[in-house]
Amino acid sequence: MRGEFLDLAGRRLYYYAAGTRGVGDPVLFLHGFPTSSYLWNDVVRFMPDGYRLIVLDQLGFGRSDRPDGAAVSVSAHAARALAVLDTLQVPRACLVGHDFGGAVAQWIAVHAPDRVTHMALVNSVGLDAWPRWPTRAARALLGIAYRLPAPLLAGEAYASLLRGFADRDEGRHALDHFLRPFAQRAGREALLAHLAAQRPDETATLALGSVRAPTAIVHGARDPFVTGAISRGLQAAIPGATLDVIRDGSHFLPLDAPDRVAAAMSALLTR
Repeated sequence: MRGEFLDLAGRRLYYYAAGTRGVGDPVLFLHGFPTSSYLWNDVVRFMPDGYRLIVLDQLGFGRSDRPDGAAVSVSAHAARALAVLDTLQVPRACLVGHDFGGAVAQWIAVHAPDRVTHMALVNSVGLDAWPRWPTRAARALLGIAYRLPAPLLAGEAYASLLRGFADRDEGRHALDHFLRPFAQRAGREALLAHLAAQRPDETATLALGSVRAPTAIVHGARDPFVTGAISRGLQAAIPGATLDVIRDGSHFLPLDAPDRVAAAMSALLTR
């Protein structure tokens, strides 16, 4: 894996590249809220050979810069994802999105269809249904952010997010990565900015019936945040979409079942 920063309009976005170049189209991984590229590490290891894999920290998350006033709506993140592909000279790619990242992928598939070869939505938000848990979790987090990590481990926010993992030990390790960037003042401001920008109308108005890219929807049945009804609704709205339900998976499915997420993506890439 090779990581580096891209300077886009004065803000740095971190990504790492993996995989092997071959006949397959590149794959861009888009994480959700409040995670980072770390979410996909194990999935990347199970991906088949012959694909260039691009794993991004979206603005405000992971190693990327804080927004500092930049827009963090679905459409703004989508525009930056397209700029990343432009900078890396990738004309078309398979988009893989989890949670909020799935909304970003949907926006691109509708508004820039020629840039999308395939799309995978993993426990993705969409339509007019977004979970309310991030607001509650973030409010709890902000009150203890200056005292990370120990108070966070026992805090209400930590417990709320931990519910989204099938493997609680894996969840504790992952949350340390995901929540650390929000421990400072700029991080808290980034968190609030993303919460303020979460507008279901941005996905409710997407013309998903126009999506041409072969689409696979993968859902962890034990997800306490994004319901199965959302995934079924996305399948119904996107022509030809498939739905793979992983019975023992929860919300953070790329960490719960990376081999099965990668298998679903491998099948998608052959369609």
